[in-house]
Amino acid sequence: MVDDSAAGRVGEPFTLDVERGKIREFARAVRSQNPDYLEAERPVVPPTFLTTAFFWQSGPSDPWEAVAMDQRKGLHAEQEYVFHGPPPRAGTRLTGRSRIESVTRKEGRSGTLTFAVMVTEFHDETGRLVATARLTGVETA
Repeated sequence: MVDDSAAGRVGEPFTLDVERGKIREFARAVRSQNPDYLEAERPVVPPTFLTTAFFWQSGPSDPWEAVAMDQRKGLHAEQEYVFHGPPPRAGTRLTGRSRIESVTRKEGRSGTLTFAVMVTEFHDETGRLVATARLTGVETA
């Protein structure tokens, strides 16, 4: 069962190095044919590349653990990325920080649905906000 007290929890900052090879691997995994991802010397990231932040986030940098969603009943309901300028390119070092924005409940046809929203902000080396990711998970009744 989702822990309501997770709302407001903030993880420690984590580093995500945007690497050319990882951009290419990601693009191939999503079957992109875009040469801007596959062949450029300093490729720009595909729109959903920041999903890979989960590989860099663990322990104290991952506040999602505090949500305690039952994975047998949990669903990844929504994912949104907002870029606050050009998307990052290979060679960029991003610092991410996540927080649990909210935990809410709604009555559904089969019982109570519990929604948890985690927001992750990514800043570049200059401190500029590069992107915001918003993940919504839902636990079914």
